[in-house]
Amino acid sequence: MQSYTIGQAARLLGVSPDTARRWADAGRMTTHRDDSGRRLIDGRDLAAFSVELARSGGTDEETPHTSVRNAFPGIVTAIKLGDVAAQVEIQAGPHRLVSLLTREAVEELGLEVGMEATARVKSTNVHIDRS
Repeated sequence: MQSYTIGQAARLLGVSPDTARRWADAGRMTTHRDDSGRRLIDGRDLAAFSVELARSGGTDEETPHTSVRNAFPGIVTAIKLGDVAAQVEIQAGPHRLVSLLTREAVEELGLEVGMEATARVKSTNVHIDRS
């Protein structure tokens, strides 16, 4: 069975490594140590914890009410404005997301490069690749 380090688990859960360590220290995530002393989380345990975390509302941060479950909080890295349309790029951890929306929407949201924003993905088709 695959195991994950605290850092890998944090990345997969969308939290900081410090948060993942605190959860492990508090016993919220079951860990064990490998031969070199690193704390590891078994893949099945991490999967169960991620489902529990999602059901409980995730982290302590307040999240807006939405029907979209795939949220990628990140930072705006680029904005290309056209006369009517706009392209906004967000870097959310290892993920680069590009959204096409109206120029008016970008202006109403007050989006600027360097500010925090959350990309929310809603789709009827989801593809899964095995790592």
